[in-house]
Amino acid sequence: MGGKVSGVFDAHIHMQPWEQMKPSVLATMKNGHGDFERLLGFSRSVDRFLEHLDGEGIERAVLVNYVSPDLMGFTDSVNSYVAEYCRGHADRLVAMGSVHPRFSKDPSGDVERLAAMGVRALKVHPPHQLFHPNDYRTGKLPALEAIYTQAARCRLPVMFHTGTSIFPGARNVYGDPLALDDVAVDFPGLTIVLAHGGRPLWGDTAFFLVRRFANVFMDISGIPPRSLLKMFPRLEEISHKVLFGSDWPGPAVPAISRNVSEIEALPLSEGALGRVLRDNALAVYRPA
Repeated sequence: MGGKVSGVFDAHIHMQPWEQMKPSVLATMKNGHGDFERLLGFSRSVDRFLEHLDGEGIERAVLVNYVSPDLMGFTDSVNSYVAEYCRGHADRLVAMGSVHPRFSKDPSGDVERLAAMGVRALKVHPPHQLFHPNDYRTGKLPALEAIYTQAARCRLPVMFHTGTSIFPGARNVYGDPLALDDVAVDFPGLTIVLAHGGRPLWGDTAFFLVRRFANVFMDISGIPPRSLLKMFPRLEEISHKVLFGSDWPGPAVPAISRNVSEIEALPLSEGALGRVLRDNALAVYRPA
């Protein structure tokens, strides 16, 4: 059972312009990070960050960015930030950006423009962007339908935050992944990734959705490896739909290499570990 996996792909790292964070949000981010200035250095220098990934044994990574000006402080400029940050490193880094459906005046066009600038995946964060991901069905937020339709056309996977958030102002009522049942039914050509597997409240729902829909995957970022098989005792069964993500450098998240080694120590087959730690992310995010 198990063993070391080469070519590990971390499908959920936050490399963002943290200077944009609102003071209370930044204070939460800094909690437990005595080396925050070092993290700022990584956010300003891709070369230094790639050296860090090398030291952690990570070959590829998805860099998560999203727009949340009212709650987190992140403006539309995060998209140009991550596209430029990853430029020239498409073999190792996947730029993930965002179109905010409550603020965009041209959601379909915005998705197309992001794809043209080099953004290769989208993030939807309901607890931080303050909507249910199926709010297009009631007519409350029709921009979501435009975003999903254009993302499918552009072959951009869409990651949805599922589960809770501890950041100030987060509305966790929006974290229930069940609303994504509608999205998966209505947009079968859209690749959907359930970030965090609904942790800690909705693991059973995430498991159901991953098994029900061919276009739904989940990442296990932010779930302590020691809790992974408690939350998903049948993980081996869905190992072809599960992606490793560290959620680093989120509050209280340990080193990426520690996450990897603890997952490698779980009683999973060698094939399952290879799929979770590398192969599935390669298939979903298709790095150059």
